[in-house]
This record gives sequence, C-alpha cells and structure tokens, in this order.
Amino acid sequence: MQALREFLDRLPETRRPLPWLALLCLLFWLPGFFTLPAGDRDESRFAQASRQMVETGDYVRIRLGEVERNKKPAGIHWAQAAAVHTVEALRVGTRADIWAYRLPSLMGAMLAVLATAYFGRALVGRRAAFLGAALLAGCFVLGVETHIAKTDAALLGTIVVAMGLMGRAYVAPSGFGARHAAAFWLVLGASVLLKGPIGPLVPLLAGITLAIADRNAPWLRLLRPAWGVPLMLLAAAPWFVAVTIATEGRFIAEALGGDMLGKVGGADENHWGPPGYYLLSFGIAAFPAAFLVLRAAPGVWSDRLRPATRFLLAWAVPVWLMFEAVTTKLPHYALPAYPALMLLAAAWALDPLRRAPPRWLAGLATFGAIATAVGLAIACAVLPVLADREVSLVALLGIPAAALFAWGLLRMLREGAPARAALLAVLLAVPLQAVALGGVLPRLTAPWLSPRIAEAVRQAAPALPAAQFGIAGYHEPSLLFAMGGDIALLANGAAAAEFLAGEPGRLVAVADRQEGAFRAEAAARNVPVQERGLVTGFNYSRGRQVAIMLYGVAE
Repeated sequence: MQALREFLDRLPETRRPLPWLALLCLLFWLPGFFTLPAGDRDESRFAQASRQMVETGDYVRIRLGEVERNKKPAGIHWAQAAAVHTVEALRVGTRADIWAYRLPSLMGAMLAVLATAYFGRALVGRRAAFLGAALLAGCFVLGVETHIAKTDAALLGTIVVAMGLMGRAYVAPSGFGARHAAAFWLVLGASVLLKGPIGPLVPLLAGITLAIADRNAPWLRLLRPAWGVPLMLLAAAPWFVAVTIATEGRFIAEALGGDMLGKVGGADENHWGPPGYYLLSFGIAAFPAAFLVLRAAPGVWSDRLRPATRFLLAWAVPVWLMFEAVTTKLPHYALPAYPALMLLAAAWALDPLRRAPPRWLAGLATFGAIATAVGLAIACAVLPVLADREVSLVALLGIPAAALFAWGLLRMLREGAPARAALLAVLLAVPLQAVALGGVLPRLTAPWLSPRIAEAVRQAAPALPAAQFGIAGYHEPSLLFAMGGDIALLANGAAAAEFLAGEPGRLVAVADRQEGAFRAEAAARNVPVQERGLVTGFNYSRGRQVAIMLYGVAE
C-alpha cells in the first residue's frame, strides 16, 4: 500500500506527462473501439455520409443515400474521409470498417486531454494540470464519445486548445504574441467547420463573463480580434461558399433553421430535458471524476478572485448554463465545460490550504461515485441476460472491478488525500469501463440488427447488388452503412411487395409490423414469396423488439 501511495504521489510530478496521459487515454478508449458495431442514428449517419464522400469524390455536398444532409458543416466528414484514406493506404482496414471513421473522435478526445495538461500548467501548475487531464481522460461520457464517429469529441479538442490559448492571454499576457493569437483564431475556424458556432461560443461567453466581472478586458487586445475574426471566417468561408452554391442555399437555411433552431426550441428533437438535467446526470457522465468536482465546488467558489480560478469559472459556468437553458439535452452537450471543471477540482485537491467541503456534500459525492460504479457493474452483468437471455462471464468481471474501485476510493479518502484518491479512482475505473465498452456491448447480439441483416442477405444472395435489396419497417442508418447507400428504403409492406415484383432476383426485408400489408399486396400481385431468412432483436432507437423476415420470389 505504501508503494501505491508513493506511485500516486509521484505520477503527477513526472517530467513527461503527455506520454503517460496518452497511455491512460488508450487504456480507457481502446476496449471496444475496433469491435463495437456501428451505432444507429448519428454515428451511422456521419460515417455513411463520409463514406459516400470517399466513394464519389464529392467533398462539398453532404449526402446520406440520395438525400442531402444539410445539418452540420463538412469538417468532421473531411477528417473521417482522411482517416479512411490513410487506413486504406496503410492496408490496415477498409472503408467498410466503422473504427476507421472513429479515429477523428479518438484523436480529438486525446487532443483535449493533452491540451488540458499542456495549457493547464499556466493556470493551475504542473501537478494539478496532470491530475485534471487524467480526470478528463477517465470521464465516462468522453470515453463513450470516442467510440462514436461524430463531431463532439473532435470539437472538444479544438475548444480546449482555443481556451488554453485564451487562458494564457488572461493570466500570462507578457508571453502572448501574435502567433498565439493566430493559432487561437485558426483553431476556432476549425471548430466552425466541425459544428458551426458552438466552438466560438465558448470563448465568447467566457470573454463576456470576464469583462463584466473584471470591468475591464485587457486580454482582448492580445487576441487581435481586428484581424483574428476575419482569419477565423476565412478558414471556414471557402467551404460555406462552395456548399451554398452547390445546394442553391439550402444548406444554410436547413442547418440554421432546421437543425440549430430545432435543438434550441426542441421542435425537431426527442431529447428533451428539464433545467438541471446536466447536474443530475453529472455523476454518471463525469464518472469517476464527478466526486472530486462536487467536493471542490465550495472551495473553488471561495477562491474565485484568483485569476486562474476566475478564468476557469468563466469558461465552465456560462457554457454549462447555456446548455441547461437549451431545450434539447444530451449528456455530451456539456462536455466543453468539463476540462475547466477538472482543472478546478485538481487544483483544489492539491492545495494544502484547501477549504474542506461540508460533510453532507462530501458524503453525497462519495456515495454517488460508489453507486455509479456499482450501478455500472450491475448493468454490465444484467444486460446480456436481458438482451440475449444468457449469462456472460466477462460481464460479471464488472462486479469485482466495482468492489475494488469502492475499496480504493474509500481507503484513500479516509487518509485525507483527495488528489491521491482521485488519481486512484481514475486508474481503478479503467477495468470497469473496459468491461462495459469492450467486454459487454460488442458481445451483445440483440441490439446489433443491421450487421445481422446484412449477413443474412449475403447468405441468401452472395453477389446481390445493394440496389436490388429493399427493406420496409426498419430504416436505421446503420443498415445503410452495413449495406451501402443504394439500398431501397421502402415506405411500407405494400411498397416492399411492389419492389420485389419489379425485377427478377430482388430481395426484400420486412419488419413484423409490415408483414400483413406485404403479404396482402404480394397476393394481389400474384407474386409467390419465399422466406429466405429471419433476424430478430431489439431496435434500441425505437425501444422495441422487432422481427425482420427476408423474402425472395419463389422459383
């Protein structure tokens, strides 16, 4: 135990923190990264659109099948396409491998962690910067985002770099030059290409908060906005001009009016949440770091007059409140605030003069961490039983991992060493998250319908072109990624019968709710149908069991 204490105390003092943090990131994020099937909805939408860019060579317009996807800028698709080209050039994978499209998410998340450590040194010191970056690496929601081929993890990387540069201008203005300002605006330009105005909003809200709190903004001159803002716009403008011309203005209208305003007003999304949603979900999303953030909160607030603390609060609080105010809510939306929160918590934990939290808050935070670990272990053990009706020995490994986590956390907290406890909690969370993301989810059968449908089609007709296959009652984007954008997404069972009768050699898949209409229309058209395969499982996007039958024309 003494050796463990010494290791935990020495690790934040290492002369080479970035390689250690990179290793920690890989320990957290590689389990399941290559084996988790393509997820329904967002991941498959982004990946399939990027795949179509690679296959068509059109890197301006974003399309999903034959439909324009005018929601997000092309930055993430360019990053995913570049990753796919690299993977294929090195001959380590193909454009059909979903993990290739996840590489920008993994690299963006790692950039966020390493930038937290690098820029955090000027704000909270070397040891606290290391601890804060380690806490960020362990956050469960960030680990999940690295396994999803979309924008948020990559966006976080750009935000942390931009805010790190802004923090230097605020706390160490003498060393901030024109090249730092240029980097700040160029990184924000990259963030615009990833997710529109979300990236620039974070420093904008922080800047407004600091200007009001300080009644002055001398750091603004150092950022050189007179030529910096045009530089940011110039970095993103060429593509926006090209896509506006290519889509005859539809991209701007639909991205702003449909996607962004829909999220603000909740008109087009089903992810509604009440104010306080992110606070209530923080214990799970930021596991295992949440307990330290909660313990540190009173002491951090009492230290708000200190410049670095002031800056980090201005970074985290306004953006958190902004997302709490938005009607559409998902746990990862609040990620831009996490690096600042982790640095604040780490600085508090390593401060020998830190203000102790109220006993009720300390107890609540510790209970929440242990309850989350136990809940995650129970979920790992139960999920294979519920989904596939089988007990998984790998899934049961989450139980001893959670027990070890609880024991280690309580042991270190009893010794009055919150920093040591936090670092140990991060290390002990590695096996627990590995069980969940690498040992349980990829091994499930019921939720991964699309790969199984694609395999059933290959077995029924090995050389069938994608355009000769249609499906009714199940239109998840993951099926497009599994089979290609040319498959026919049919409106209903009657349309499936019409499609099957249209040309010899075709196959259709019909979900159980469309079965009656399909058979009635096939009988009316005198089409003799033959069952060619059955796929059953759980459509988690819809929250229901589904049975999908594969049909061909009887010979």
